[in-house]
Amino acid sequence: MIFPAEKPHAEREDYYADKAPSRQNFCWTLPLAPANIRAMQVNLNDLITDASRVIGSVVNHEAAIRASADAMSRSLAAGGKILTAGNGGSAADAMHLAEELVGRYKGNRRALAAVALNSDATALTCIANDFSFDEVFSRQIEALGREGDVLVIFSTSGNSVNILNALDTAKRCGMVTVAMLGKTGGKAKGRADHEIVIVSQDGARVQEAHTLILHLWLELIEAAMK
Repeated sequence: MIFPAEKPHAEREDYYADKAPSRQNFCWTLPLAPANIRAMQVNLNDLITDASRVIGSVVNHEAAIRASADAMSRSLAAGGKILTAGNGGSAADAMHLAEELVGRYKGNRRALAAVALNSDATALTCIANDFSFDEVFSRQIEALGREGDVLVIFSTSGNSVNILNALDTAKRCGMVTVAMLGKTGGKAKGRADHEIVIVSQDGARVQEAHTLILHLWLELIEAAMK
């Protein structure tokens, strides 16, 4: 509905009153106060404190971070590649790691081979449609994975079937597997050659820690590849 801009405010009120049973039908008349009140009830201090605690726990995984970064560096130095995968927010982590390897993180160096398996919409929809969403990663690993390559998966729960299938297929292909997990590790716990489990029941906190760890990996990989 378009009302002529030159009409005065009083006429606009009359216009809407004539045209609609109630002005409450228009989205810009909805009351904002309840939403503002709910937002004020969110305790940001508690969220920030919890985020700091979970991020701080990453120091406990230094040995695993170094070992998994070394596995990736050795594969890349030998001409191998890194395949990454995740669902939802973890898909963003998978893409983040891959693009930093292909492009750069901080320093100039040669491009490093990496592919995020969740980034190709045509492959994802083809495989999901013709086979199953459970196979969207494993099918691509079957096509692209080679012995000595590395698969890195990101999962806050560790229970996604497509992630479990990806790990199993990578193993069959002779790939090295790295699992970035959360909560208790879920069904993926113990399935990978290298694993890091961020102990938190909040998926957002887990993903924040995963982002820090992938940045630490990049620091180590770039230092090794110079």
